[in-house]
Amino acid sequence: MIIREKDKQIYINGYDHPDIIAGQGTIGLEICSQVEDLDAIIVPVGGAGLIAGIAVAAKNMNPNIKIIGVEASRCKSFTQAIKAGKPVKASSHVSLADGLAVPTVGLNAFVTAQPLVDKTVTVSERAIALSILRLIEIEKAVVEGSGVVGLAALLDGLLPELHGKNIKDILHERAWLLE
Repeated sequence: MIIREKDKQIYINGYDHPDIIAGQGTIGLEICSQVEDLDAIIVPVGGAGLIAGIAVAAKNMNPNIKIIGVEASRCKSFTQAIKAGKPVKASSHVSLADGLAVPTVGLNAFVTAQPLVDKTVTVSERAIALSILRLIEIEKAVVEGSGVVGLAALLDGLLPELHGKNIKDILHERAWLLE
């Protein structure tokens, strides 16, 4: 803080600053412009900046698209914020999805995302581990736990309403048609 004050530097929060949220929105724009007839986007949730940006962009391009957030069960900060109606400090424990283990979602991100997110689910450590393994075995891709939570939710059957729908899990380079 002393160096920042001395050099007149500005701190920019990595998930809650409006410019960061806007930048995350470009992912939503890209997805919607590249994937036709998209029904849903599944987004990992930690500090909520990613889902906020994607939700704003995607819902502006297609108001009918479903935005689904996925959290690790060991840190349900967005879920708890929704229940409280504001960001609150959630219990956070060691997780395979360590990049999502943010105990308090950002205020800007929460206020932006809350009205646009259609559903939020939480996934277990077991589901995260199995998804990492599945991607290694089938896709030959090593993906860290935060990146596989969407797949974990699908494999665990937490999103049955997406059966037969065209979805995008932002981990993957392609859209999925669930069968």
